[in-house]
Amino acid sequence: MKIDKLYWRKDSKMTAEENKQKRILILCVDRDGDLGAKAEIKTPVVGREENLNAAVALALRDPEEPDANAMFEAVRVYDRLQEESKPDEVFEIATICGSGLGGVGADRKIVAELSELLTSFQAGEVILVTDGYSDEAVLPLIESRVPVSSVRRIVVKHSKSIEETVALVTRYMKMIIENPRYSRIALGVPGLLFLILGILSIFGLLYQYWIAFIFVVSAFMLVKGFGVDKTVQKFYKWIKEYSPPPLPVQISIFSSAAGVLCTVVSIYLGFTSAMIFIENNATPPDIPGWLGILPQITGYFIQGSMDLLIVGVCVTLLGATIRLYFKHDVRLLRNTGLIVLIGWSRWILDGTSAVLIEPEGGYEKLVFSIVIGILIGIASALVIIIVHRSTREFFTETEGQVEEFEES
Repeated sequence: MKIDKLYWRKDSKMTAEENKQKRILILCVDRDGDLGAKAEIKTPVVGREENLNAAVALALRDPEEPDANAMFEAVRVYDRLQEESKPDEVFEIATICGSGLGGVGADRKIVAELSELLTSFQAGEVILVTDGYSDEAVLPLIESRVPVSSVRRIVVKHSKSIEETVALVTRYMKMIIENPRYSRIALGVPGLLFLILGILSIFGLLYQYWIAFIFVVSAFMLVKGFGVDKTVQKFYKWIKEYSPPPLPVQISIFSSAAGVLCTVVSIYLGFTSAMIFIENNATPPDIPGWLGILPQITGYFIQGSMDLLIVGVCVTLLGATIRLYFKHDVRLLRNTGLIVLIGWSRWILDGTSAVLIEPEGGYEKLVFSIVIGILIGIASALVIIIVHRSTREFFTETEGQVEEFEES
């Protein structure tokens, strides 16, 4: 038991002494993983001799590699700090690597190796040595786990700017190739032009190539300038996602379209009928002459357009009535009465046109049509009220709607 206590006290004393020590890690980071890819050295590399040998191996494989210079600088910093070290300071040197693919994968590998390294050497601070290019990406990863007291950047004859340029060009080239948004423009259009050039060169039609070149470029500019591609894409998406409305709505839309078409054709027929009358008669030389034949022109216009006009309006109302029937809306009864009255108005228009064309022919037909129309309207109203009262349970309506319907 005494021996155990002595050992325990000794271990406790050593732990207290280690806690008082200032543990500093000189860390070299190779974010693009050249140490593993070129020198085939597994990381993390810990220790002065191991890092020196790894840097020599990497420099022998690629003398222009800036990461080798960064590792040599890390060894130099380690040696200088060892010479200037204080009794309570402990130094260690290590190199960790990322991945040649870059991005998230490289950062995760750096974090994993750093965590493994900190498990064996619990550093209180880090002196970071890099080749200068990867500072912005590496520094936040290190600082999130251990404080960084100093950063040493190694730049060899403008290698930082060259490497940044190469990385930037490589990134944009990758984006142009892999991103369809840019590849269609940067690769698709030139590829099409080269294909046309090759085909026409086989047949000796280089002059026609310039015509095709101008045509392709101008078509591309028009499509992009007016947004034709986006319009076509939206139309395709609408067709793909289109869901037809319910059957009553389809009937209503179809009847409305048919009604508008009939109305347009009726106006054309009325205009044609009026023009035939004007062509068959002498053209008046002045305005009073035109005013004199204006009633006849109007009569022929009404006579030529009234049939299809009445049909168009009735078809539109019929479609709306069918839709109201499926909705159990009481307004379908009013629409039904309105269809009857508009259908009878055809004879009122016929009488009106007869009076306008031949005033001396008499207006008995017009008066008769109006009187019959009034009687039909009254009869329709009575029938609608009777039908409504007998089929009230069919309609979904409130008391206010019932009063409004009876008043109308």
